[in-house]
Amino acid sequence: MRNLITALALLAASPAVATGLSIDIAGEANGTVTVDLFEDVAPEHVARITELAEAGAYDGVVFHRVIDGFMAQTGDVEFGKLDGGDMARAGSGGSDLPDLGAEFSDRPFERGVIGMARSQNPDSANSQFFIMFAAAPHLNGQYTVVGKVTDGMDVVDAIKRGTGPNGAVVGKPDVMTDVTVTE
Repeated sequence: MRNLITALALLAASPAVATGLSIDIAGEANGTVTVDLFEDVAPEHVARITELAEAGAYDGVVFHRVIDGFMAQTGDVEFGKLDGGDMARAGSGGSDLPDLGAEFSDRPFERGVIGMARSQNPDSANSQFFIMFAAAPHLNGQYTVVGKVTDGMDVVDAIKRGTGPNGAVVGKPDVMTDVTVTE
């Protein structure tokens, strides 16, 4: 049975009901992370994450890029599956859905914020996302903020770190075993 967690976003800047996302992680991190997705800030991106999660596309996807003191990236539903993926190409794929246009906001990239990964083209986000370990003001207004961790930051902090300047995870990466959504 899937874990279903409902959450409310109570944000001083823009209070709104948000979609709850629950990510069960196996590996060194081993635990559950609960996220509030900001439908009012990035409706298209939240719809995409929700659609992929409900289809089971994120289940079994690894954290392929993890940079200590910065962020943990996951969500490559094309190449990033632990079983049946291509770990040499993890981080270069997306879903079979079209890329999304940027939904930049004034929400800051601070600890626990979830942002959508993209190429140099601001309108290239697809399925990948990242969770911030610490504030990164240089990302503000440059990447789409889609949510924030409300529970389980200790699990995020325990995600296996990558090596080198790109943060590629060597060996067996941590994996999102079960990603569920409730409204």
